[in-house]
Amino acid sequence: MKPVAFDYIRAESTDEVLQLLEEYGDDARILAGGQSLMAALNMRLTTPRVLIDISRVKQLSTMRVSGGWLTLGAAVTQNAVEMIVRGQSTVPLLAQAFPHLGHFQTRNRGTVCGSIAHADPSAELPLCLATLGGKVQLRSRRRKRSLTAEQFFQGVLTTAREPDELIESVKFPLAAEKTRYGFVEVSMRHGDFALVALAAAVSGDEVRLGVGGVADRPWVETLPLSSAEDLKTALQELGWKLNAQNDQHASARYRRHLVSTLGAKLVARLQD
Repeated sequence: MKPVAFDYIRAESTDEVLQLLEEYGDDARILAGGQSLMAALNMRLTTPRVLIDISRVKQLSTMRVSGGWLTLGAAVTQNAVEMIVRGQSTVPLLAQAFPHLGHFQTRNRGTVCGSIAHADPSAELPLCLATLGGKVQLRSRRRKRSLTAEQFFQGVLTTAREPDELIESVKFPLAAEKTRYGFVEVSMRHGDFALVALAAAVSGDEVRLGVGGVADRPWVETLPLSSAEDLKTALQELGWKLNAQNDQHASARYRRHLVSTLGAKLVARLQD
């Protein structure tokens, strides 16, 4: 299939983007890397009147580390971030997740904010943002606001962003002291969306565990690490709590099994 006809505008500034979003609202879509949007256009899952290309807006192409956060503008590509976090201790969870995220070619075009905006519950970047307690910075001509990942993700491909708002940036907290981070996933093929993905941050006697690919959004639980048996029980309960569903890729039973077994292995690895 081919997309329906639309107008294309290459924005030159953030102010221009915000003015266009105010004018077109629900009839506009933001084009950054286009890795998710172009497929949706071709399948006519979305039929906007106008595409607003932000890929050359310099104000939205910045990365900075300050105040305990890694802040990424809306036009920053995934590969650019991967080069920054690889081999460093800034955001180690991201460094571990990036190799699972599509392929080098798609990461070279796809943006971090674009993945967050798409809000696929099986995607790696929304899971990392939720697990780490990151923030989404939204901006319109009316206001600016900052939402936690929990506030922002509302369901499958559904977020709290309003039609005239731009995801101006996302913020990942830097690694905390005495905390170990880990990421693991199972997919049909390398680069596919995860059947189940797990992200973990182990600190002291508890683990903050994020689960992707099971619920309708990234799910995060804090579990005690009092004993291996208690953790096993907690993971089994979590698997049922997420209300896994059968689909063409995997059964609900298999997804619950992965949450329990992968979760236990991941935590054990981080405790060694």
